[in-house]
Amino acid sequence: MRTCLLLWFTIVMSAAAQPPGWYPHEGGLLKYRVQIRFGQEPESMPEGWAFGRVSAVASDSAGRVFVFHRNIKIDPLIVFDAAGKYARSWGKGVFVNPHGVRIDREDNVWLIDNGMHQVMKFSNDGRLLMTLGIKGQAGTDQRTFNKPTDVAFAPNGDFYVSDGYGNSRVVKFSRDGKYLLEWGKKGSGPGEFNLPHQVQLDSKGRVYVSDRENNRIQVFDAGGKFLKQWTHLGATQGISITPRDEMWIVTHRNNIENVTYDTLAGRIMKLDLESGRVLGAMESPGHWIDAGAKGEIYIGSLTGNVFRWVPGWLER
Repeated sequence: MRTCLLLWFTIVMSAAAQPPGWYPHEGGLLKYRVQIRFGQEPESMPEGWAFGRVSAVASDSAGRVFVFHRNIKIDPLIVFDAAGKYARSWGKGVFVNPHGVRIDREDNVWLIDNGMHQVMKFSNDGRLLMTLGIKGQAGTDQRTFNKPTDVAFAPNGDFYVSDGYGNSRVVKFSRDGKYLLEWGKKGSGPGEFNLPHQVQLDSKGRVYVSDRENNRIQVFDAGGKFLKQWTHLGATQGISITPRDEMWIVTHRNNIENVTYDTLAGRIMKLDLESGRVLGAMESPGHWIDAGAKGEIYIGSLTGNVFRWVPGWLER
């Protein structure tokens, strides 16, 4: 008996003395798997085509997937059907440095090019409907941007632009593109920004801004009044909030890790919308995230990859 107790004690003490290894996933492991690597599956792209650095991805109501990438020798905007096959594309010779893509409630496609300092609205089949900003002209007034990053939509059609790499503000427009208001300046205080990288709205009209280089997400009302901030999530690259108010992010521990690893590291996290509490996490590289209508998650990565994550887990 004494020998057994001694052995048990030795095992327990040995385990306690082990250095820490793998840390748990915040909120528990999200049991998702990669279903499709867009553009890398057999016969899923025109012959000879390859993505450049993929800056953004979005999905529409029909499940089509829109990829905005930086190989400007081919069309920078490529559309895939829900099965991952090439459907159509456009934009060769138009864009300079693709950064963001969003799909609004009417399935219009919004593209953000921070090299041109412009935000452009297209129909789903690629007809240009609206342009904001002046091509090649950086500015801080009501008509110009300085390297804008993202766009988000209010239920009434008003929209918000995060602006961005050059400026440190969020600008609100009416649905027809009329300037309404703006807020923000360079800094680390409430309502100040150090690279507002993404912007999203919830069903109550609250505005969530990834203040990436300040390692936080700030939350505002529809008029730009500061409500709260979350500082426990690291340097958030991407935010996606579904119509059901499910909030997803792709993030890094901090802005130094983000730059050092060139987005190779990172985690997808699902959050509680009210508290910011992490409900689950999993590893993934990523610059952009889009939560699809059927529970799938799309990731656009500067590694040149586009992933569709779906619920599911390999069991032994």
